[in-house]
Amino acid sequence: MNKLDSKDKTAGSEDQSPMHKALDALGTNPSAAKLQGYFQSATYITSAAKVSQSPADAGLEVAFAGRSNAGKSSAINRVSSQKKLARTSKTPGRTQLLNFFGLNDGQRLVDLPGYGFAKVSIAKKLEWQKQMQKYLEHRDSLAALILLIDSRHPLQDFDQMMLDWAKTYEMRCHILLTKADKLSRSAGKKALFAVEKSINKHPLTTVQLFSATSDEGLVEARRVIFEQLHPAVSASAT
Repeated sequence: MNKLDSKDKTAGSEDQSPMHKALDALGTNPSAAKLQGYFQSATYITSAAKVSQSPADAGLEVAFAGRSNAGKSSAINRVSSQKKLARTSKTPGRTQLLNFFGLNDGQRLVDLPGYGFAKVSIAKKLEWQKQMQKYLEHRDSLAALILLIDSRHPLQDFDQMMLDWAKTYEMRCHILLTKADKLSRSAGKKALFAVEKSINKHPLTTVQLFSATSDEGLVEARRVIFEQLHPAVSASAT
């Protein structure tokens, strides 16, 4: 199945309700301040242990995935300008459910279970993997994947697995190389170049440096996510 086909159908089915009202206020090329306000509207909807418990598969959503120590929850909180939207913890692996957040036009952000460090049974980890795979392969409203990777330890096995999946299903993927504030400028550029080189055969994948602490790359990340949630608007602006 080509997931791009379902994206086109979903985007084309938008009606005149909150979606168009929000877009009228934002415009086709929203400023940094308007993007901040848009993502600040995010509110918690529900958590799902199984894909069948997810909200209705309508509209569009962007999912955040990453290893448990990649700073995924911190990134979601910074993108939304909220301190506690996504649950953060000093103990990696606390995100154990599919967590859905709604925006003021009906689109959604999704926090996927962290991978790697959670202290749970192998059976539990296998169940998470099964549910995440089901979500990624069958969720028609999934417009793009935001892959969080620690800039100091890029492209671990999980990261490569997600990139291969995105390529197979022709899914738009944007990599945030997190914790960029912990690298020198030259080390950051080196990490970015290395990942850019490794994804040159992934035409729908892009990458940037990001820091939830210093706000490096914050506006760029918000703009990419907004464009994936509003493909028709983004196309008309180019």
